[in-house]
Amino acid sequence: MAFQAGGRRPAPRPVSETPEVQAYLEDYAASMEAVSFPSLVVDHCWDVVLANSAFRSLFRGVGPHPTAMPDDNFLRFVLFHPDAPEVLGDHESSWCLPMLAHFARAVENHGPDHGLQTIRRDIAQDPIMEAAYRHGLPHWIRSVGEDAVEQDGAVRPLLHPDPRWGATDCRIVAETCRTLEELGCTRLTFVLREARRPASRYRRARRDASHLTVVPAIG
Repeated sequence: MAFQAGGRRPAPRPVSETPEVQAYLEDYAASMEAVSFPSLVVDHCWDVVLANSAFRSLFRGVGPHPTAMPDDNFLRFVLFHPDAPEVLGDHESSWCLPMLAHFARAVENHGPDHGLQTIRRDIAQDPIMEAAYRHGLPHWIRSVGEDAVEQDGAVRPLLHPDPRWGATDCRIVAETCRTLEELGCTRLTFVLREARRPASRYRRARRDASHLTVVPAIG
């Protein structure tokens, strides 16, 4: 369940142009490199402000895409990159639908934000993704409950390219210190779990269905 978005997205806006904040972010990036787990900092549009080497290693096998690279905008990667299910196990229910739910909340909270509206237009351009957003998402939330859409603490499957991990789980730890909060940013760390899962269970489903599995067939 991955989709090609139309058009090129605008260049990410700078988080801050002040030297003090830029120096802070440089030091923060250095501290992230000390973490062995994949970690990134995103703004409210999921533009990636910082990402460590472990994050880039997790997605090293991902092919090029004009609008949805994982270290560019993580939401776009989850929704639109055809290689996303190769890394994000159980892609539809464990990653795509929770991210769509967070996107819906962001649209509600931020109103007419240019970055969010651009993503919304790209969703609308794809009939299957639009069906997921309008019909599948409410249906899924009713089925699993509101707690399932929370990021912090969620345990989600990954297919790590490093055979030492392989098919495993990660717990998402979301953190926002004072400076990041002032910048409208959040740090997400994927804490890899020791438990292994059968890789075949989470292999991708090609986009050959007429509707998503969570979207009731219409008509």
